[in-house]
Order: sequence, then structure tokens, then C-alpha cells
Amino acid sequence: MLDFRIETFLAACRHMNFTAAAEELHITQPAVSQHIRFLEKKYGAELFVRDGKRLELTRAGEILKRTMITMENHQRAMEKRMRESGNAVRTLTMGVTMTIGEYAVTGPLARYLNLHPDVNVCLRFGNTDRLLEALRAGEMDLALSEGYIRSEEFDTELFRREWYIPVCAAGHALPAGKQKLKDLLGERLILREKGSGSRKILERNLAARNLKISDFIHYAEVENIHTMVSLLVRDCGIAFLYEAAVEQEIRQGLLKEIRLEDFSMDHEFLFLWNKGSVFSSELKKLCEEWIQLDKDASGGR
Repeated sequence: MLDFRIETFLAACRHMNFTAAAEELHITQPAVSQHIRFLEKKYGAELFVRDGKRLELTRAGEILKRTMITMENHQRAMEKRMRESGNAVRTLTMGVTMTIGEYAVTGPLARYLNLHPDVNVCLRFGNTDRLLEALRAGEMDLALSEGYIRSEEFDTELFRREWYIPVCAAGHALPAGKQKLKDLLGERLILREKGSGSRKILERNLAARNLKISDFIHYAEVENIHTMVSLLVRDCGIAFLYEAAVEQEIRQGLLKEIRLEDFSMDHEFLFLWNKGSVFSSELKKLCEEWIQLDKDASGGR
């Protein structure tokens, strides 16, 4: 169990405000300050600095925060394993992003469930930012995401690579001849919400070409992949999506890929779990099994 002063420190990290931390913990603000001073004396390093009215973690504070969150996650995982130790059934809690959950995980998940009748699986959906928050909080064992990940916080294992392509309705009128990304700026862009992995990928690729989402004349922000695809089929604009999300509609002649001279990319789908987890070897073995199951489900692609 973590020392109560560490709990105070973590609350201060969450809020970056001693008063708000005090309110969360139902103690006084001077008590929060006292707990932080105790820890600074114990570890011989300043944990917070003030930049005007803003509170910021020092390098030592970042190290303590990361270490204590890892310990807190280990404690939760240990408690979960101990509760499960008395019976033959164990539970795997895994988070997936919307695209992966709807288009890339069903095959390997089905094979895993058939091979492991003794395992309960809780599959949670969320955008990349939400999944990372849940991992940090110890609310899930691992996640499967397509976003850009800060590797110093998490261990990762490559699940697969997927093509990321611009698409539109099959009958959508496009200028004749070869096209570049900037030629699409007059189109309505249909895109995911802020915090989603696919949107971050799009923003990075636009930025690499000195472009941004606001350069498109119009946009429609949609949190659901199926709705995005339906809007595309109804010729409401263009979108950048993983090929897995639209391959059926392309095959049926409802959508088409927009061929661009200056845009061609694939992106990684990654397994993630908290760096330094005592269960890292077990989770890595689980990821390797899922990777093989995915290859089996997709014919070894």
C-alpha cells in the first residue's frame, strides 16, 4: 500500500494545484504542502516548481511520479491476481481504439476465445488518449492502438501495419490528371474527433507538408467510423482512413481510393502496457500469441 504522502503527491500531480489536491483528499492545503515538503526532504530533491501561477514538476518529480504510478498499477494488478487465484477463471481486460476494435480485432479475438475457454475477456473501446489514461490508471492489462505513443511510458509490441489512404465515394468528381494532397483542400474533410489515433496521424502528415485541418474549406467531425463510412458512401466529402475500415466498400464499388502523387503511408497498430510492469513477460507472450492468431485469421498476410 502506498504511503499516504505519496497519495498526496499523486493527487497534486493530477491537478497541478495543491488546493485542488486537498479538496480531492479532504485534507487542508497546508497538509498537502507539508506532505510534499516531507517527500522532498526524504528524497533530497525538489518535486515542484512554480512558473508564475503555474505548478510544474521537476525532473525528480517526474521520476517519482512515473515510479509511483508503476507501483500503484502493480498493486492493483496484484490484488486482481490474488482475487482470481482461488478459481480457475482469469480475466483479461484489453482496450482497443475504435478502428481496431471494429475492423482488425474480431478475427484474432474469436480464435483466442475458442482456444482459451477458461479466460474472461473484457474489451473496452476508446480513442487513443482515453486508452492511455486507462493504462496509466491501471484499469486495463494492455491496449491496442494506432496512435503515436510516448514509448518512455509504455512497452510496445507491433501487432500489424496497415495502409492509411484517402477515400471518397466511387462517383465523386475529382480533377483530371495527377493530384497532390493540396489539391484536396477544396473538399469537405470528414475526420475523427480530437484525441483519436487516426486524427493524430492525419495531423502529422498534413504538418509534414505545411498543411493543417483548417486549410480544408469545410470539415465534419465524427466520433464513429461507421458513420464516417456512411457519409463517404453518400458522397458527403473525403476522408483519410485505414484500408481495413473501407476495403469492403471499395471492393463493392461504393468507395474508391484517391491516388495522390505525394501521399503514401502505412502505420503501426501497437500493443501497449505500462513500462516496468512485473507482468511484462506474460503480456509480451500474450501479444505474440495474438499476432500469430491475427496472421492465421487473415491468411498469413
